[in-house]
Amino acid sequence: MPTHTMRAIRLHEHGGPDVLRYDEVPMPEPGPGEVLIRVRAVGVNPPDWYLREGMSNLPPQTRPKFELPVIPGTDLSGVVEAVAADVDGFAVGDEVFGLLRFPGFEGSTYAEYVAAPASDLALKPAGVDHVQAAGAPMAGLTAWQFLIEVGHDHPSPFQAARHRPVPLGADATVLVNGAAGGVGHLALQLAKWKGARVIAVASGAHETFLTGLGADEFIDYTKSHPEELVRDADLVLDTVGGPDSRRLLRTLRRGGAHFPVFFGEFDEEETARLGVTVTGTQVRSNGAQLAELGRLLDAGTVRVAIDSTFALADARAAHERAARGHLQGKIVLTVA
Repeated sequence: MPTHTMRAIRLHEHGGPDVLRYDEVPMPEPGPGEVLIRVRAVGVNPPDWYLREGMSNLPPQTRPKFELPVIPGTDLSGVVEAVAADVDGFAVGDEVFGLLRFPGFEGSTYAEYVAAPASDLALKPAGVDHVQAAGAPMAGLTAWQFLIEVGHDHPSPFQAARHRPVPLGADATVLVNGAAGGVGHLALQLAKWKGARVIAVASGAHETFLTGLGADEFIDYTKSHPEELVRDADLVLDTVGGPDSRRLLRTLRRGGAHFPVFFGEFDEEETARLGVTVTGTQVRSNGAQLAELGRLLDAGTVRVAIDSTFALADARAAHERAARGHLQGKIVLTVA
């Protein structure tokens, strides 16, 4: 008989990394449209620590509802253990990866088993291991939905207008700020796949890494200011955001676009005067897009860099690593 409990990381209160507890909890059961997954690896993402901290960084009206205790996590790679009767396309034993139930916070992937909507999943590319696959979903879909195709009609909570990606080809120049992080290093590679020229902005420690991923130009922000060096870019993808994001508007040509992944602070008059567009979207779970990204991962066209791995029980140490910043790729939790 299978065990009916499992181990999972839970939050019983909000706070620092020390509130992450390794608990024994009931095993989930897949409902209609769902599969049960034996988790092998879990991607660690900013929403995991936003949840842990109690969403204090989000405007109150955009904060999702959830109740404690809660199992954090949205990204996973693992093996299908059971399939609901109404699910086609997945079978017991399939290796899958996915971004679960996002933008909600019911993904519950920091666990040994997860019940997942089949529509949020794709078959794991054979060419990558569970650790790399677990690092791909949220960061890869964020880059995809910003740069390639939104893939949904849901309005962003942060803007009224629909986000439209900019066509990327050989005549396009893209500046990626925060290029070494999860979204940044995948966005760089997707822009290169489309043929664009890419300027990568990060700290000097990441130069070799980013030129190795195909960056045409590298700017060490600790030594120089991109807004003083770059002119006439077609697109800025800023994974850092915040109040400093608007200085990057000066790197754009008239008609160019600035995509803040985490909302920045902009002055509409300045944006209008410069003749540029500022637009973003909120990443959403999408199994079909993940399957497309999976083909690029399988072919080696795009690769997921791993900053570090930690055992599931050591989620606290993983969050402490995230808090130190300057990541090179993704932090991933491994599940034995």
